[in-house]
Amino acid sequence: MNATPDISIRSANPHDYVSLWQLAALDDRPLPKGPFLVAEVEGEIVAAVSRDSRDAIADPFRRTAQAVALLQLRAEQVAVAA
Repeated sequence: MNATPDISIRSANPHDYVSLWQLAALDDRPLPKGPFLVAEVEGEIVAAVSRDSRDAIADPFRRTAQAVALLQLRAEQVAVAA
């Protein structure tokens, strides 16, 4: 049995923006400027990072530190590749 849920990292798409706005409100932070990379756990967006500014938003009621770290690492990889 896996004690740590699987985290999926992907680019945000236009259908994600309602979830991103809700996540920013839950985190009590303004939504950073996109584009975004998002982290999903069990199909739900739990964290997001702006690819431009690297500002993060995350669900404060879940353990998201690892997801945010993975998002920031991936954002850096994408920036270097570009």
